[in-house]
Amino acid sequence: MCGIVGFTGTAPAVPILLAGLAKLEYRGYDSAGVAVSDAGGITVIKAGGKLANLTALVEKHGGIPSACGLGHTRWATHGAPTDVNAHPHLSSSGRIAVVHNGIIENYQELKERLIAEGFSFVSQTDTEVIANLIDYHYAGDLAGAVAAALSELTGSYAVGVLSVDAPGEIVAARKDSPLVVAMMEGGAAMASDIPALLGYTRDFYSVERGEIAVLTRSGVSFLGPGREPLTKVAFHVDWDAESASKGGADTFMIKEIFEQPRALRDTISTKIKGGEIVFPEFAPSAGEIRAIDRVFVVACGSAAHAGIVGKSAIETLARVPVEVELASEFRYKNPIITDRSLVVAISQSGTTADTREAQSYAKSKGARTLAVINVVGSQIAREADSVIYTNAGPEIAVATTKAYSCQLAVMYMLAVYLGRKLGTIGDEYNRRLIAALTALPDQIETALGTDAFAKELAGRYSAATDVFFIGRGADYAAGLEASLKLKEISYIHSEAYAAGELKHGTLALIERGTPVVAVAVCEKLFDKLMSNIKEVRARFGEVIGVTWRGNRRMDDECAAVFEVPVTEPVFTPSLTIIPLQLFAYYIAAAKGLDIDKPRNLAKSVTVE
Repeated sequence: MCGIVGFTGTAPAVPILLAGLAKLEYRGYDSAGVAVSDAGGITVIKAGGKLANLTALVEKHGGIPSACGLGHTRWATHGAPTDVNAHPHLSSSGRIAVVHNGIIENYQELKERLIAEGFSFVSQTDTEVIANLIDYHYAGDLAGAVAAALSELTGSYAVGVLSVDAPGEIVAARKDSPLVVAMMEGGAAMASDIPALLGYTRDFYSVERGEIAVLTRSGVSFLGPGREPLTKVAFHVDWDAESASKGGADTFMIKEIFEQPRALRDTISTKIKGGEIVFPEFAPSAGEIRAIDRVFVVACGSAAHAGIVGKSAIETLARVPVEVELASEFRYKNPIITDRSLVVAISQSGTTADTREAQSYAKSKGARTLAVINVVGSQIAREADSVIYTNAGPEIAVATTKAYSCQLAVMYMLAVYLGRKLGTIGDEYNRRLIAALTALPDQIETALGTDAFAKELAGRYSAATDVFFIGRGADYAAGLEASLKLKEISYIHSEAYAAGELKHGTLALIERGTPVVAVAVCEKLFDKLMSNIKEVRARFGEVIGVTWRGNRRMDDECAAVFEVPVTEPVFTPSLTIIPLQLFAYYIAAAKGLDIDKPRNLAKSVTVE
């Protein structure tokens, strides 16, 4: 969601702020702004719409030489996406400027109290309350005023604060929303996500829950929840600025689709040693694994679909019962969790608010928690008992592709790992599974060869108003993700159904020319799926098939057929999703849509 960048040092701040915000556009936003401070006070420039609007205003202003400032991209929660509601926000005295990522739940109560104290408000946002509350507590010590104000807030936040009385100083703090700080040439910086600063440094400090960071041009100091001084150790990130750029591709999404073989190799190769799955970050004893009576997977969106595939793999290979729960529903369902439960939280960003809270709830009930995360050092990873990183690298497009594929790979490997520990996978079967996992990156590369065919079909179906996906077993799970990809970036109404459910309502939606994508790679259920395809054909729907290479049994019933390589049955979703990612992408491209930043969506959902 919202992006935050701050810099204080010896160089002009605004170019650094704007460059950092550009790196955070993938998070989704509807307005942007900057605030800079110097001996003359605080200057704020902000604009609704894209970052280009803000850049144009800054240029019109004639340049701002200040070397200390904050930048923000806002995704509207409280108040419409207008210039007035854009961040940064000033206190009514103009003494304090604040940028904020998160939601303040008790802002109305605080606002009424501050109005009674003589403060005024111009926006509809919850963030303006923070600025006035810090001003209310300010008595010459900015960090102290920030600490006092934050102690009164209920909700989630990461904040950056400037004061007229402390030019050259930024105070940053967080509760739930992510925040990192770093030293760089010529000063110190802060951001809500690592890519904003990758062009300047690869070494970062994580600001943990309840901590405060004080940035000056000469360094960074940290205070704990009780305002005690802290000594922190930086962590290193191997990504470089180029890896977060398009690299010549038309969009980040198509670049990331074609990065999947590399991402899978990085994910799988680091976790296979001596013919066995090894998780250095997750190494419970055999007794601890045998004590697990149930696995819960908590996730949102595509990560939840990876969880559904993971459920099938774990139950098939390890014979442990698995429940997949939408993280947004999990803690409100009063789930039956014990100290024998393993709760797996899946999130690309590691900051997904609902997943973070679901994990926290599970820990409070005594469950063991395992995070499957892409972003090193992210909040969910830090707060889990154990973590497995997917090694997908930066993913910029809002609609996930390579991160999802790497999540699938980790779930497969977790299933094999558990199966070996529990004795449900023998040596010979393990060799087959490891060989199949190792082959997946090359097979995905082969599946990417459907690119031209996907583009051709997309031109044929880009005017569709409804597209349905059907499948059985793991093929149905693949259809769920394929349907989500299509609706996310093309805005075409799309649903995925277990094929056996067609007769229970869905057939009423099939009419002449309706595209229906049938995923049919599960051989033991293939004949049943063919019966479902015939039902669609009888209603004059047009079927697009996805099946294994060399299978000709769909040709007569389908308008077109994608073929993918043959792998172990539990791993097929990794291959069937590839042509369907491409199909969705080229439909959106044919419609001329903003594929990397689809409307109303955000990459990192840091509020509930």
